[in-house]
Amino acid sequence: MWEKDIDINEIREIRTRTSVFFGVGAIKKIDDIAKDLRLKGIDKVIVMSGRNSYKATGAWDYVEKALKNNNIGYVNYDQVTPNPTTQHVNEAAKLAKDFGAKSVIAIGGGSPTDAGKSVAILMEYPDKNANDIYEFKFTPEKAAPIVSINLTHGTGTETNRFAVVTVPEKDFKPAIAYDCIYPMYAIDDPKLMTKLSPKQTRYVSIDAVNHVVEAATSTVTSPYCVTLAREVIADVVKYLPKALENPDDLEARYFLAYAAMMGGVCFDNGLLHYTHALEHPLSAVKHELSHGLGLAILLPAVIKVIYREKANILADILSPIVPGLKGEASEADSAAKGVQDWLASVGVTEKLVDEGFSDADVSRLVDLVYTTPSLGGLLDIAPTGNKREIVEEIYKNSLQPL
Repeated sequence: MWEKDIDINEIREIRTRTSVFFGVGAIKKIDDIAKDLRLKGIDKVIVMSGRNSYKATGAWDYVEKALKNNNIGYVNYDQVTPNPTTQHVNEAAKLAKDFGAKSVIAIGGGSPTDAGKSVAILMEYPDKNANDIYEFKFTPEKAAPIVSINLTHGTGTETNRFAVVTVPEKDFKPAIAYDCIYPMYAIDDPKLMTKLSPKQTRYVSIDAVNHVVEAATSTVTSPYCVTLAREVIADVVKYLPKALENPDDLEARYFLAYAAMMGGVCFDNGLLHYTHALEHPLSAVKHELSHGLGLAILLPAVIKVIYREKANILADILSPIVPGLKGEASEADSAAKGVQDWLASVGVTEKLVDEGFSDADVSRLVDLVYTTPSLGGLLDIAPTGNKREIVEEIYKNSLQPL
């Protein structure tokens, strides 16, 4: 019960490759960040956000005041949607260029930060566009400085070098990973996360669980990733029900945000494989599908496939979800069904058929896994290998409950 010794109102600075200001009230640190930007000669920024949450949470009040107090001009691109597209990135990059912005401040969940990272690249490569980035036509080595103000507890993108943007005309949803897009600063303030809806609360937390399940079982994992995974899953299992019961429970939001941040660091080290590689085509085809829900739908079938290769690790990290696992390959079915039961216990029972997919869609989805840039690299480090029949099996097992 060491959590009770933590003062959630005390702001801590957590150093990954990004300096993260973490804790209730951390949004107030935006003034220090703005001062540092000004000292670095940054007098204009582009603010990336969705249409509503950056204001509804109260984050914008602090950010706007800090920018004005430090004589930093700003322009706001507030059209970022869930599953942002290359069109969003190109529009925002033009806005930034025309304004003369020198830095990016992203306010929101993973979508504004991922789009913001992409814009930061184009600010340094004005002759390129978002399609060039996400169709891997060049390798960026520099980007404008990025500040990520995180409003959800799931993505982890505020602490790592990853970004995801959809290429809608091709139904591609690739992932990029470049050192130049680590945010310089990030803010994780649990008080800004209390307005998440119950669905958002579920989906973003499940995203964090998927991050660590994959990172801890990839072929490039490390003991560090396994340790982080164990803690992330334990925190989500303990605190997600509390946040669902009482959205204003700041302790619950604090430890869910902590879990998500650790999850971002975890997959920055151990990377990702099946669940994310197979989810990206789902939400690329159906833009309205929440990324976290897509991951939740796939997770039990992925556990069933990978358990035989990673039984010991999974028995350990999944113990808060499925107690009593011994790390034997024969437990694959019970482990997968145990994860499915846990998802149902937090209100997520949907499968692919509930989202409009059928057996007839499987072949196309599998094709997208193999034609979308970057996803093949995830499959290459999956614990049971890059095999088309495994990808097909996971999709088919995700159509209906196990």
